[in-house]
Amino acid sequence: MFTEYQQRLRDRYLAAPVMPAPAPWQPVLDRRIPIGGLLGIGFAAHPDTGEDLVMAVTGDGHGLFDAVTGEKIARDRDPDLATSTPDAHPDLACPGLGPLAGTEIRIAGLFGGGLHSTTPDGWTVDAFSPDWPHHRIILSADGGANNGEAGDTWWHIFHSDYSTLRTAGFSPTGRTLAIATSSDLTLWARPHFRSED
Repeated sequence: MFTEYQQRLRDRYLAAPVMPAPAPWQPVLDRRIPIGGLLGIGFAAHPDTGEDLVMAVTGDGHGLFDAVTGEKIARDRDPDLATSTPDAHPDLACPGLGPLAGTEIRIAGLFGGGLHSTTPDGWTVDAFSPDWPHHRIILSADGGANNGEAGDTWWHIFHSDYSTLRTAGFSPTGRTLAIATSSDLTLWARPHFRSED
């Protein structure tokens, strides 16, 4: 049984339409990146450029994507079985590939873990499920309070009603927002920013 407050909150999220993320966030591609059997994702910085990279772990191997363009830059179709999924590592990590070879990447998703839920300059991302098992991803600029109407300081940017949500969150730099489901990866990026100290 819901309290009156809980019912109002549930109704608010159910009524909010999916809408584009606000500026400065831009979709990386005009569509989701299909990745069948996605188990989880993790972020790392490119060792030469410092740009965000996102690693995807599936039942069929590992892939590494440029988080600014969505381009696949490395693929390992046959990773070592001992390290192919993050549950084999105490830090939920998998070995990096391509330019990240020799490093461990923490993976958030089916086996646990998590991505950053806030950025240094105050953006917040949350997952709500008022119609469980479907999840709605809310991006907010008000510290996660989500006050007022959708589109003012909070935006319903993704509705996982077709696939199982694995994780949602920001890169450590705060320049990339990722949502991973069991079937695809959706990315938003923004230019470099200077956080207020």
